[in-house]
Amino acid sequence: MQTEGAWNEGGKGMSVYDIKPSGPDNSDWKVAIDEYHRYPEDVNIMQNLGMNFYRFQISWSRVQPEGEGDFNQTGIDFYNRLIDNLLKAGIEPMICLYHFDMPLALAKKYNGFLNQKVVSAFFEYAKK
Repeated sequence: MQTEGAWNEGGKGMSVYDIKPSGPDNSDWKVAIDEYHRYPEDVNIMQNLGMNFYRFQISWSRVQPEGEGDFNQTGIDFYNRLIDNLLKAGIEPMICLYHFDMPLALAKKYNGFLNQKVVSAFFEYAKK
């Protein structure tokens, strides 16, 4: 969400941030820094800077568009490529599985983590 952009590409489902309006006091997450398209050059920059780890988020709605049910192999493949590039560059991935961007369908259906079904759905996502 904060880095990858490509909010409507690669089979990604909508997240709660995709409907949040952008404005002068908040960012437009739909593009962000466009890591989805630019990760090879981003990793190269990280390597040139001597970075040895990189923290990033896996977007739940990119790998499981509805937040439950089917997984999106295209989204999983994106993260596999990013991780492979990081490792090849000697940069250790530090992965965050959730950073406030719940899949919109799940948020609408269950109203967030207060519902045990969302906790169970997150567990299934995290296992994958």
